[in-house]
Order: sequence, then C-alpha cells, then structure tokens
Amino acid sequence: MHTNEFAKVWSKLAKDYKLHMENGLAPALTEAQLTVLEVLEEQKRMKPSDFIPYLATSPAAVTMLLDRMEKNGLIIRERDEKDRRIVWVTISDRGRQEVLRGIQVREDYLSHVLNRISSHNQQLLVYLLGKVSAAPQEAG
Repeated sequence: MHTNEFAKVWSKLAKDYKLHMENGLAPALTEAQLTVLEVLEEQKRMKPSDFIPYLATSPAAVTMLLDRMEKNGLIIRERDEKDRRIVWVTISDRGRQEVLRGIQVREDYLSHVLNRISSHNQQLLVYLLGKVSAAPQEAG
C-alpha cells in the first residue's frame, strides 16, 4: 500500500488548489460562495436549508454565508408571497458575473495542472479517482 505517498500528493494538491482558488476568487468570492452561486444557477431558486448538502456545514454557517453574499450583492433573498416563513434565494446579475469568473478561475487552474499529463491519462485519472471516491466505507 502506498497510502503515505498518496496522502502526501493528495495533501499537496488540495493545498495548492485551495490557495489558487482563494487568491483567484478574492476579493469578491470564496469557494463556498462559488458553490452557492453554481447551485443557484442550476436550480434558479432555493431555500437556505437546501444549500446544506452542497456545503457540508451547519444551518447557522449557511445563514452567515448568505448574509455576506446578500450584503455583497451576489444573491437576492425574498419572502414567499403565500407563506411568509419561507425565504427564497435567487442569484443576482452580479452573482451571475461572479459565478462565470469563478468557474474560469477554476478551469484555468485545473487545465494548467491536468495538461501536465496526456488526455488519455487525464481520463484515466478521473476514472480512478471516481472509483476511489465511490468505494463503500469499510467497517473499522
């Protein structure tokens, strides 16, 4: 087993990716905000609780994130006309511009990294990572 080697490579990749994304998205976006905007682009409108599975965080953290995003003009929050308890979140025009920029930042980085290997090996890498991430958890 090459778990130690894998851990080192994975850790370095994750750190480089995170650093690049933080720098590339700043000052207008964070990675979590980009995730929210991408999901909203797809779903059109969502309740705050709908974001929890995409962000792997607490409801309170989602609320804080949406507060910041609304303040920065990335999203719009509106109460439901029929049921005032429901709040709908939609993407703003500024949010649409930022999601495109964020996706481009990610694409540029991943293309740069992946272009170090052949197209065939890129497909193989994605396939293998898919196999690893889809593996059922072993009972400890």
